[in-house]
Amino acid sequence: MTIIGIDLGTTNSLAAYWEEGEVKLIPNVHGDLLTPSVVGVDDNGECLVGKAARERLLTHPELTVEAFKRRMGSKASVTLGKQVFTPVELSSLVLQNIKGDAEALLGQTVTEAVISVPAYFNDAQRHATKVAGELAGLTVERLINEPTAAAVAYGLHDREEECTFIVVDLGGGTFDVSVMEMFNGVMEVHASAGDTFLGGEDFTEALQVAFLKAAGVAKRDLSSKDLSKVRAAVNRAKHQLTDADGAALAVTTGAGELEWRIDRATMEKLCAEVVQRLRQPIERVLRDSRMRPTDLSDVILVGGATRMPLIRGAISRMFRRLPSCTINPDEVVARGAAIQAALKSRDQALRDVVLTDVCPYTLGIEVAVEKGSAAGYEAGHFMPIIERNTVIPTSRVENIVTIQDKQTELAVKIFQGESRLTLNNILLGELNIKVPKAKAGEESADVRFSYDVNGLLEVEVKIVSSGEIIRKVIEKAPGSLSQGDIRKSLDKLANIKVHPRETAANRAVLAKAERIYEQNLGDVRQYVAHLISEFEQVLDKQDLALAEKARETLVEKLEELEGDLLG
Repeated sequence: MTIIGIDLGTTNSLAAYWEEGEVKLIPNVHGDLLTPSVVGVDDNGECLVGKAARERLLTHPELTVEAFKRRMGSKASVTLGKQVFTPVELSSLVLQNIKGDAEALLGQTVTEAVISVPAYFNDAQRHATKVAGELAGLTVERLINEPTAAAVAYGLHDREEECTFIVVDLGGGTFDVSVMEMFNGVMEVHASAGDTFLGGEDFTEALQVAFLKAAGVAKRDLSSKDLSKVRAAVNRAKHQLTDADGAALAVTTGAGELEWRIDRATMEKLCAEVVQRLRQPIERVLRDSRMRPTDLSDVILVGGATRMPLIRGAISRMFRRLPSCTINPDEVVARGAAIQAALKSRDQALRDVVLTDVCPYTLGIEVAVEKGSAAGYEAGHFMPIIERNTVIPTSRVENIVTIQDKQTELAVKIFQGESRLTLNNILLGELNIKVPKAKAGEESADVRFSYDVNGLLEVEVKIVSSGEIIRKVIEKAPGSLSQGDIRKSLDKLANIKVHPRETAANRAVLAKAERIYEQNLGDVRQYVAHLISEFEQVLDKQDLALAEKARETLVEKLEELEGDLLG
């Protein structure tokens, strides 16, 4: 029985398998290797998947959907005609289509697959991908991170010498980056970071905005069909600029004939902010892995969007070297997934390799912190238990205590995220634990988090005084915030003003402190959280003179800390 490897992409998907000592790519019914990750319904209400659906994006945009990978793990849905689909269901239709193509080529039933996911996919997104495979009739043998699959495809697992490398993966809708090390048959992921809402689609969007502005047409004045035509024309121009110095656009719409000419230099200016978004995940993954660009043996580019000259140029400048991109970036992940599938089936032609992974997000609980002897406690603070990029499987424990006399219950709220405040993180679940009545601080509980290689989190709470143990399995976060929800939360927080925090200087230094908190781990995190707490206590006194002095002190300490970290 052949196990296939599948790259389930935002823009296109592809499958491959291992045979006679090499990877073989699976063409679809059209003879193409890439299957567009697009789903639609026709006039009779029947589903269309792949190339047929993509063709109808221009003519029937209201009956067609793409880029739904970006919504995996959320509660989003889309209505196509009279039918409502979730991202999981849409992905399962694509996988079902690919399964059929594989069976037609291989002449056998295909029931097992290794499916790739972005390294920065959270638990909910990974679980949704696995469910999509199961709905398509596939047993998902493993979810392999896309950068890891790419590294395998490049043969890094066959190198005799030790090597450390970084994989930069920019696809149609997601971006992630991983630092890995290969030694003694083990491929170990040191750190992963990324942005599940950054990809080639964002470059298209930036060009579309500029095109409409140049044409003097507002987006709201165009029909959905005209907008689809504009986006398709912009996308073609983006692809042309990979090889050509310029591209011309001409689109006939209800607002008239829209024309535009763009060159590479203009594209680089228009997309500068999107390119800048690549820097933070790259800097974070280097910082978390304690690596400098000069420590890396290689830089590998993955994903169709890395074909763009501005991306290759930006990465070359960041690492001061030319990256490796000898394998077709659209195919490399599927090739790696196929090799991993062959490893799972123990193909004798492959030397076995052990793949280790990390927990991509920090996991912890909500706690209340003391705000001073008179102010009492403030809830809503995040206490990390398993920090991001911890090698998994892992198990960690922290102790919590009661904060009120005669307290009878401990509410253990479990969160995922990097913010100091739980308000900005994702709630995964909650345990309400009964405790004996006693004075504040006399009753305590040990909270243990155990995280396995399948992304399954088990929470165990032990009441110290009685020895009673309560367990809860968090089966892949039961839903993540959509991008719209995140934007709403950010807007809401930006509008909260508490005197004197609304002053620009105070807000700026707090923002800087929060950034440093989120960028670092361990003792540094605890130190910054302490500095923030001290500063907020001064602000609560609403004394402008004291606040200014405290702000100056905080600025000095943060600058000193950053100097030490960069040092």
